[in-house]
Amino acid sequence: MVKKIGFIGLGTVGRHMAANLLKGNYELAVFHNKPQEVEDLVRLGAAPASTPMEAARGKDMVIVVMPEKEEMEAALGEQGLLEGLDPGTILVDMGTHSLETTLDLAQEAVRKRALFLEAPVWGTREHAASGLLTILAGGDHALVSRCREVLSHVALNIIHVGQVGDATRMKYIVNLVQAELMEALSEGMVLGEKLGFKPEKILEVLESGGVASPLFNAKGRSISRGDFSRNLALKYVYEGLVQVKEVADKENLDLPAANAVRKVFEAAVHAGRGEEDFSAIVKVLH
Repeated sequence: MVKKIGFIGLGTVGRHMAANLLKGNYELAVFHNKPQEVEDLVRLGAAPASTPMEAARGKDMVIVVMPEKEEMEAALGEQGLLEGLDPGTILVDMGTHSLETTLDLAQEAVRKRALFLEAPVWGTREHAASGLLTILAGGDHALVSRCREVLSHVALNIIHVGQVGDATRMKYIVNLVQAELMEALSEGMVLGEKLGFKPEKILEVLESGGVASPLFNAKGRSISRGDFSRNLALKYVYEGLVQVKEVADKENLDLPAANAVRKVFEAAVHAGRGEEDFSAIVKVLH
């Protein structure tokens, strides 16, 4: 049974996931490179860790939610989490990375005689705060079953998609479709406004038919309010599209819509919108 958890990475989504685990009465040790986020979790009952190694040592499970570069530094660097892993500890990688990085981290965990579960999350800050994320799980079926109780405190959906590596592959599909939906919504709203319609009327029509979706509902209304506060960072969606491009090239696939959408997100990043919500791509279409 999992009781002691090391949690590494308290970013936009990670901090809420950690808070929800504390509500589940797990013993949590947290590490982040920004002290303020650690202090916020300590006030909720977590123990602070000064290094990733300290966060990992003596734990039943270690969860990592960090961007690729930062995660690999936290894992492999001096006093990294791999140094603190005990044999039999479950390492759960919940960030979204390249396939190569995921497989490398899994191999390193095996060398430490730890268990590895690939579990990238899909969702926004609001989903994380409400415990309504979706987790794509890649790994041994029995290990997924062992982790399901813990993960249920942060996610509504836990979908086992295959072995290690398969969750990262599935996340490429998620990233692609999500970005293309956001582009379609943005273009529709920009065109509609140019034709003289108010955003509320455009959304009313879109939500009444076959293209209705939760994303259109939530993001359409925040766009109409001019609210681009970060829920899912635009820069991360762009990075996901870059990964999709790399995978498509390896498979000799031509994805024309993906290429066009990637260029829009790239323009938004170059315009300084990377830290805003990914709905901010609408700003480069005006």
